[in-house]
Amino acid sequence: MSELDVKLTRTQETTITVNKVLKNTYLLLSMTLAFSAFSAFLSFNAAPLNPWIFLLGAYGLLFATHALANSTWGLLTTFGFTGFIGYGIGPLIGYLLSSQSGSEIVLTALGGTAFIFFGLSGWALASQKDFSFLRGFIAAGCLVLIAAIVISLIWPMPALQLAMSVGFMFFSSAIILYQTSEIIHGGERNYILATITLYVSIYNIFMSLLHLLMAFSGDD
Repeated sequence: MSELDVKLTRTQETTITVNKVLKNTYLLLSMTLAFSAFSAFLSFNAAPLNPWIFLLGAYGLLFATHALANSTWGLLTTFGFTGFIGYGIGPLIGYLLSSQSGSEIVLTALGGTAFIFFGLSGWALASQKDFSFLRGFIAAGCLVLIAAIVISLIWPMPALQLAMSVGFMFFSSAIILYQTSEIIHGGERNYILATITLYVSIYNIFMSLLHLLMAFSGDD
C-alpha cells in the first residue's frame, strides 16, 4: 500500500470516528434533555432544593460522571446528573408556568437557548474552525464563575446575579464552540464527556436567560 493510500485510509477512519462521536453525542444529549424536562415536570409542585444541597449534589454527580465516563456506569451517572438538575429547577419552572408572564419568560428562554446552541454548533460544524484557542479563556472563566457562585450564596447581591448571568452566557457559548471543535478535530472521543459538557452549557444559557428575563420583567 502506498503512502497516499495509507493517508487516505487514515482520513476515512478519522471521518468515520468523528461522525460516530457526533451522532452518539447528539443522541445522548437529546435523551438527557428529555429526561431532565421530565424530572423538572415531576418537581413542579415540590419545595425548592436548598442551594447548597443542589450545588453539592450537582458537582458530586458531575465528578462521578467524569470518573466513570469510560464505562457503562457513566451513562447511569449522566442520567442521574441531568435528572437531578431537572428536578432542582422544576419548582422555579412550575412557579413561572403558573402565571401568564412567567410562561412567556420560560418560552422565550427556551427559544433563545435553542437559537444560541444550534447557531454556535452549526457555525463550528460548518466552518470546521479550530476553537482550541478558547481553552485559556474557559479555564479562567471557570474559576471566576465558581468564586462568584460561592460569594452570591453567602452575600446575595442583585447586581452580581445579573453579572453572573451574562458571564455564564458568554462562558457557555465559548464551551459549545470549543467542545464541538474538539470532537471535529479529534480532541474528544468520549461521547459521554462531550454530552455532559454540552448539557451543562445549555443549562447555564437557559438559566441565565431565565434570570435576565425575570429581572427585566420585574418577576425576579
